Amino acid sequence: MKKNNLIENVAPETSQASEISKVHVPEVRIAVIGAGPAGVYSSDIFLRQLAKRGEELGLGTSARIDLFEKLPVPFGLVRYGVAPDHPSIKFIADALEKTLDNPNIHLYANVEFGKDITLEDLLARYDAVLFATGAVEDRPLRVPGADLDGVYGAAKFVEWYDGYPTSKRTWPLEAKEVAVIGGGNVAMDVARELLRDSDYLRAHTDIPDDVYEGLQKNQTQTLHLFIRRGVAHAKFSVQELREMEKLAGVQIVINEDDFELDDETIEVAGNDKLTRQMVEELFAIRDMAEDMEDGGNVDFEGNPANRRYVIHFNSAPVEILGEDGRVKAIRVERTVTSADGTMSRTGEFEDYAVQAVYHAIGYHPAEVAGIAYDEKRTLLANNDGRIVTSSENGEVRERLYATGWAKRGPVGLIGSTKSDALLIVDRMLEDLAKSGLIAEDRNEKSIDELLKSRGVKAIDYAGWKRVDEYEREAGAKEQRARKKVVSSADLIAIALDC
Repeated sequence: MKKNNLIENVAPETSQASEISKVHVPEVRIAVIGAGPAGVYSSDIFLRQLAKRGEELGLGTSARIDLFEKLPVPFGLVRYGVAPDHPSIKFIADALEKTLDNPNIHLYANVEFGKDITLEDLLARYDAVLFATGAVEDRPLRVPGADLDGVYGAAKFVEWYDGYPTSKRTWPLEAKEVAVIGGGNVAMDVARELLRDSDYLRAHTDIPDDVYEGLQKNQTQTLHLFIRRGVAHAKFSVQELREMEKLAGVQIVINEDDFELDDETIEVAGNDKLTRQMVEELFAIRDMAEDMEDGGNVDFEGNPANRRYVIHFNSAPVEILGEDGRVKAIRVERTVTSADGTMSRTGEFEDYAVQAVYHAIGYHPAEVAGIAYDEKRTLLANNDGRIVTSSENGEVRERLYATGWAKRGPVGLIGSTKSDALLIVDRMLEDLAKSGLIAEDRNEKSIDELLKSRGVKAIDYAGWKRVDEYEREAGAKEQRARKKVVSSADLIAIALDC
């Protein structure tokens, strides 16, 4: 393909004999697939880095970034992947909103890659394509009994309470005794939503009516959280732990033995700031649990508790026991965790009566049409963000990149997403400086005309703002900040004002 770095020779307007050359560099065109945090942050960082480095790289400082999202609304994980009462969700959502309100970033929601547009379509119109796709599927739970009725992946439960447009709109909450498996923030979110008072969630979050009505029928009385490793090797954030401490009507129960850490474990944990803070917060929760028990089984405010939150460290579920095809108990093996995080099994087992099991052991990032997938690491096959032809020694595919969970797998928080974005953007700029801007179709209306010809009703930023306003107005009628619209058809109708 030809390079589109254009050089125009302009005739002198004076009688001087010297020739004046004027260099015109067209704007860089980037397509981003996925309008969640990874896609939005990458778009912002690309514009910032281009402004800093574009001239020295010969790329200029002008760019157009088109952000494609299969859902009718943007923000992905922030809107549909974390608990509605997550402590930092509003701050993150506001930051993404400000970033998206940029004339050089163009939102194309309700446009699905692989269905409405293809890789061939994009490579003809954009100098590079960045995949920032997220994850909507659970990593499978591989223990006997995982196929019993009453076993649920966290992702599907999160979709329900977050109002994901294609999620089932009812959820069975008849179980009085529940197990949650996982040692990270998603497990903490699931446990909290199962124990949180439904009226609190309605008043303080944007949950839709069907979720509120479902949670009113929630029968959970005892919840067991099983973490395979020890106190110093969980992956909870301090913010999540502090939210756990403030559940009205809930008594926290711990096992004192879990907090007997040896000197080496304490020393290793102390070498990492975040781990040290987490461990300190867990010890504060241990003290709180003791006070709750001494106070007569009360909650954090000293009021009588009607629900119990039992936290089990060094506890690896090995089997889900059933009767007539439904969950009746979970079998757990006691483990030992060394200072370096190595887990050993003890052969000591205990059964806990439960009627529902939720597993939050990781997500399976989405596969993408035309891009090789690394099944072992559950990510798009890439070499430090550059898409490759296969997961085993694949060759780099020019102009194709991955960031966020698509690049590194389903690990890390927002900070990791930003670090990824900066790394990938630098690689993109370096590659573009070498190859030039080689997309042949540079008509800025080309993508709109293509989508229109295919009958695709793309939703732009103005359309998202109509949804945003509608949800805020619906919430205000009930003295709430927002009430989420769930149905895809409703979201599209509101966005397109039809």
